[in-house]
Amino acid sequence: MTKTEKKVSIIVPCYNEESTIQLLLNAILEQDYPMALMEVIIADALSQDQTRKKIEEFARTNPSLSVRVVDNPKRTIPAAINAAAAAARGEYLVRLDAHSVPYPDYISSCIRDLEAGLGQNVGGVWEIKPGTDSTIAKAIAVAAAHPLGVGDALYRYSGQTGEVDTVPFGSFRRDLFFQIGGFDERLLTNEDYEFNVRIRQAGGKIWFDPKIRCIYFSRKNLEELAKQYWRYGFWKLQMLKRYPATIRWRQALPPLFVLANILGVILSFFSKTIAYSYFGLVGVYVVILWIAGFHEAIKRKQPALAWGLPAAVATMHLSWGMGFLFGTFRKQ
Repeated sequence: MTKTEKKVSIIVPCYNEESTIQLLLNAILEQDYPMALMEVIIADALSQDQTRKKIEEFARTNPSLSVRVVDNPKRTIPAAINAAAAAARGEYLVRLDAHSVPYPDYISSCIRDLEAGLGQNVGGVWEIKPGTDSTIAKAIAVAAAHPLGVGDALYRYSGQTGEVDTVPFGSFRRDLFFQIGGFDERLLTNEDYEFNVRIRQAGGKIWFDPKIRCIYFSRKNLEELAKQYWRYGFWKLQMLKRYPATIRWRQALPPLFVLANILGVILSFFSKTIAYSYFGLVGVYVVILWIAGFHEAIKRKQPALAWGLPAAVATMHLSWGMGFLFGTFRKQ
């Protein structure tokens, strides 16, 4: 083992991922990092499908890669990551999800940047793919990487290397993970952002490298998308209650958008002037979404994006905003 070859533990939260877990494990098997220096620890939330069977079959047919499963009876992502980290033996931890597919140089690129001291948590770009071949799933994948849908979340579309607030998944030293207390199990979503806040408060950097790439499968339909973004909004507020200084302009827009719509509808019953102004602003919003939809439809030669992208982006805005507002009623 050379100085640049460090033991790496790949930690994966997992629950009922029989359709994608094989893709992830195959992608890890194809990494250009030395196989003998990698181990995979899957924290499974007691899956009810064939996930465990597929993991066992993979481990049996690929003995060159160490694959272990630990139970996650709490069934939350933060608890899964903490459980996997506790069982890890590697000097570095690289987090992946069961519905992700890292590029062959993913692990080596993360370790390269960490060893170079560029940041204490290193991550890269999500190359978002549709969860199914349906029209709306394809639109959701485009919306999830579009600036109108994700604001300044650079890891979804940026090609610029540098220091950022957060990165998807992440990779970090195992000793750092435990020094700052692991993941906060009180947060069921936004736990990764909060983890990065503590790294920055301890004087560390979060480093974004667009050469580090990973395929991520987005939600399959608008219902799943709405539930996902409702959770994002709800738990984002819980995190901001603890760290109010970390709020960004883009995080305030969805709840303000929802509030403006509620007030606009109510006040329109009492004033024609307000009604005209409100529906005029709604019209501007719809036109902006339609322009974006037509632009993507033409660029990608997918006509259905003309309506699918606006529907997906509006779902993201409204769900995130509603979740954020409902979060105000939750006690710390």
